[in-house]
Amino acid sequence: MLKYLARRIFQSIGILLGVTVITFMLSFLIPADPVRMIAGRSATPATVERIRHELGLDQPLPVQYGRYLVNLVQGDMGRSYVQKSEVTELIASRLPATLLLMAGAIFFELLLGMPAGIFAASRRGRTADKAVMVLSFVGVSAPQFVVGLILLYVFAYSLALFPLSGYGTLWHLVLPALTLGFTGGGWYSRMTRSSMVEVLRQDYIRTARAKGASEGRVVLIHGLRNAILPIIAMIGLDIGIFMQGAVVVEAVYGWPGIGQLAWQAIQRIDIPIIMGVTLVAAVAIVLGNLLADIATSLFDPRVRLG
Repeated sequence: MLKYLARRIFQSIGILLGVTVITFMLSFLIPADPVRMIAGRSATPATVERIRHELGLDQPLPVQYGRYLVNLVQGDMGRSYVQKSEVTELIASRLPATLLLMAGAIFFELLLGMPAGIFAASRRGRTADKAVMVLSFVGVSAPQFVVGLILLYVFAYSLALFPLSGYGTLWHLVLPALTLGFTGGGWYSRMTRSSMVEVLRQDYIRTARAKGASEGRVVLIHGLRNAILPIIAMIGLDIGIFMQGAVVVEAVYGWPGIGQLAWQAIQRIDIPIIMGVTLVAAVAIVLGNLLADIATSLFDPRVRLG
């Protein structure tokens, strides 16, 4: 286990270094001059050159990249050109809202998707199975902003059960998380059904039934435990996806997460924030996959890590 973790951590560091190289190089391809953004349109050429020198943008690219890595190791992601604040502080201020939305979204995805997939698999080929798959297809295909607006109108405006927008309590979390859970739950439903159908055909399932085990025990204990591995992998991917922000849902509900910060930065061409959010998302994806691999070994004793 320790050898496996050490190898994965080493690989993760290599991946993150590659992400920093790509994002750093792409920042120079954006048709915008950060010095002009800081100095303003009325700045004199002398002022522009002075700011360029202070930022170190007049140095060779390898030198600039080396300085960027050194600062990054120290927790310094640079300073926003537009908001005039440290990128680390801006991301840290949005991180609690993003983590809360991520946890709520994954909860609703599992709550809606897994029972539906198990129900469909246990009734494979019947009308109930086909109905669940149709609903799953609707969930997968439904645009998030449409689902969000419908939930807002019904549960926040008409019934007044939840706040229309904002952040601060669990009541504010329900509708945004449910929107993501509804659209993502379709994927979990289809994946759970596919995995369960395959597992329920195995010989040990027939043996368990022959020994008199109840259908609920066969499905939930013998079947689900062996079918859950693809679900764990999907959760690991979702951690990375949601950590970079659910831009549409955050916009609909006024949720102050990282996605909203990234969208604002893209609109304003605020390069340090774009690079910072990209790096945070990359770290989350790598960490999510690592946690998924570790969880897989705990659920399935046949898996041996390193």
